[in-house]
Amino acid sequence: MSQPSSTRPADSPRLEVTVGPVAHGGHCVARHEGRVIFVRHAIPGETVEIALTENDADAKFWRADVTKVLVASPERVPHFWPEADALRAAARNAAPVGGAEFGHVSRKGQLELKTAVVREQLERLGGLAADRIDALFAAGVEDVDTAGTPEQLAGLGWRTRVGFAVTPSGKLGMHAHRSHDVHPIREMPLALPAINDLGLWELDFTGIERVEVAAPANGSGVLVLLAPDAQLSEKAAGAAVKRVARALAALETPPSVARWNPENGAVEVASGRGWVRETTEDHEFRVTGDGFWQIHRRAPKVLTDAALGALLQGGYLDDGAQVADLYAGAGLFTAPLADAVGPDGHVLSVEGSPGTSRDARKNLHASAQVEIVQGRVEKVLGTASRASQTAAGQRHSFDAVVLDPPRAGAGKAVVRALAATSPSAIAYVSCDPAAFARDVKYFANAGWALESLRAFDLYPHTHHVETVALLVPAKG
Repeated sequence: MSQPSSTRPADSPRLEVTVGPVAHGGHCVARHEGRVIFVRHAIPGETVEIALTENDADAKFWRADVTKVLVASPERVPHFWPEADALRAAARNAAPVGGAEFGHVSRKGQLELKTAVVREQLERLGGLAADRIDALFAAGVEDVDTAGTPEQLAGLGWRTRVGFAVTPSGKLGMHAHRSHDVHPIREMPLALPAINDLGLWELDFTGIERVEVAAPANGSGVLVLLAPDAQLSEKAAGAAVKRVARALAALETPPSVARWNPENGAVEVASGRGWVRETTEDHEFRVTGDGFWQIHRRAPKVLTDAALGALLQGGYLDDGAQVADLYAGAGLFTAPLADAVGPDGHVLSVEGSPGTSRDARKNLHASAQVEIVQGRVEKVLGTASRASQTAAGQRHSFDAVVLDPPRAGAGKAVVRALAATSPSAIAYVSCDPAAFARDVKYFANAGWALESLRAFDLYPHTHHVETVALLVPAKG
């Protein structure tokens, strides 16, 4: 396979193809002379001109961007963001920035494409029969932006966190897909207004390599993280951070600013504080630096309602229940789980990141029924299950588990370790349909079955989709 390319469209071979079905990863499948081509910025059924971006002769498949639409789909709409529009980018001999690869598709069309991807992954990787998927997933992917401003109804202004790169000239930018090229931008329409209002594109970020911005939906204050160029001396790196911090301090509503090390997550405050305050209806959370928090402004409520709702409806969260929150982050699910099981219950909260685990301890220090453990989930589960064996040699049994792994999924080792603790039900929250489907297969091999499934479009105008599933021991 070829490496990420910086080839300009004008220098790339052009082909005319008819586009086939959508595939996981933000592209559609086309074929040319027997060769599979993954085409971005297309819609199934269209006839398009494409520029090949990766086309090694010995590659199993090629990659391409659409440069011209010859026969358009009824679901094609004008892209809302010029820098991410493949057609406008091709006209100026450039590649579009990533981050809005479905922006040319109607909102209805996006939901249909994402539904097709979830179904295909469950059938191909999860091993589920089509009729079973029909029964589980009749609702398809659900739109969460059904109320709000016109921009929010259009799927804009939802991101509470955005990462930026920096151009060689010091301007804020974003990468093209699978490319080292950084293109300057002057807006990020998917971000909350508080992020765009900073006007970061007007500043000089020379000496800074990455910029991360967190803006809680509650309006409690923006945090800007600055990662200096790793090639700079310590003195030069410190000077670059101070210069940008001074510029940000001069804004009408200055954000907090901190120097940030992406390798270890270390945060050194330059002004304000190195954390943000996130809130739900019933709880408040401190999230330090680049610690994980759901990106969509409505995601915390949507996901906690779906995951805990499934467990409550099944009767797995009675007062006094024994539960676990795995990949728990700062405690988004742990806090309502603690409320549900009450003071006589127990919540084991496991998180691998030391910094995020420290946040969880601060956020949940008043909940005596919560046990917070920092470490790898499969190792903690193995230790916990051995340590909690009774005198009769029986392993501890969870009444319920919330499993919210990173994009790569839980994996075979975690599934095996979790199954060994014999929980009664698992609410599985996933942000990647392929990883989720693979884990469904691992669970099936361990004697588990999907009881219910919902999916939410928490990433409008991108190919990403969030699923919430309830898994239970298979009957018979």
